Amino acid sequence: MNIWSFIRSKLEADNRIILLVVIHSTGSSPGRAGFKMAVSEDGHLAGSIGGGVMEYKLVELARKQFSIEKRPAFLLKQDHEQTGTEDSSGMICSGNQYVAFYPVNESNLPLISMINESSKIQIEYTENGFSATENMEGLPAEPFVSMDLKQWKLVEQAGIENQLFIIGGGHVSVSVSQLFKKLDFQVIVLDDRNMELSTIQQNSYADQIRIIDYKDIADQIPEGPHVFVVIMTFGHRSDARVLELLIDKNVRYLGMMGSERKVQSIFEDLRSKGISEERLSTIDAPIGLPVNSETPMEIAISLAAKVIMVKNEK
Repeated sequence: MNIWSFIRSKLEADNRIILLVVIHSTGSSPGRAGFKMAVSEDGHLAGSIGGGVMEYKLVELARKQFSIEKRPAFLLKQDHEQTGTEDSSGMICSGNQYVAFYPVNESNLPLISMINESSKIQIEYTENGFSATENMEGLPAEPFVSMDLKQWKLVEQAGIENQLFIIGGGHVSVSVSQLFKKLDFQVIVLDDRNMELSTIQQNSYADQIRIIDYKDIADQIPEGPHVFVVIMTFGHRSDARVLELLIDKNVRYLGMMGSERKVQSIFEDLRSKGISEERLSTIDAPIGLPVNSETPMEIAISLAAKVIMVKNEK
């Protein structure tokens, strides 16, 4: 459950919420702009603003706000470099972060529902509260920030899920689907066999499973910064064909599972067809971080680590 779904469920159960939003951060601050945490009146929590003693202190401060009538939004600075100061967070990781506190109650339910139900939305956080606008074009890829302790603004895009397209529905695909669902990716599995395949039957984690002809694979994969693609088909030839058809796709990540020998063979064939070294260098193959993974879940974990690293790169 994402944080906005959590907030809606708590409001529908007649709980008030304090929403904490990191507006700005510097240095090695554990909380980055856009990190959020919801503190419910019934004691439950969702999200994170960086963890540690700082988060504990701010959660306790948030809980105290329920006893204050008509408490306006406010901004709090947390200094991670100095101890014993008024702004000290109790952490020594260096840098600082500014956290806004927003009281949320049943009057905000229509806004929270809109955020939950929209596929593309822009959210703006200011000293006057937070608002949302649907169907905006040209949303910022990164949060926009302007601020001081009395006036601030954070603009971010929401409602756009990261998508993982897994080409191939075998055993590794099942583990990858399971793990990436926990990472809040929308998972789509594509295979050219049939729905009766045992590993497809076992895959209860994917959001979608599509049976297609691999010659049409390029039509199945959208482009954009939220699209991640991993190739793990049944055989060497189909891997090579799919990679050739997708190599010019503008996606955030494109990787292929296989041994070093298999990858080298496929890359040599692509070079002979005029694919440049520069383009080949953008393909993550073999997939994932080199951790000597052996089992399907170990492969999934190495892939997830690499995808997270790519996703979080500025």
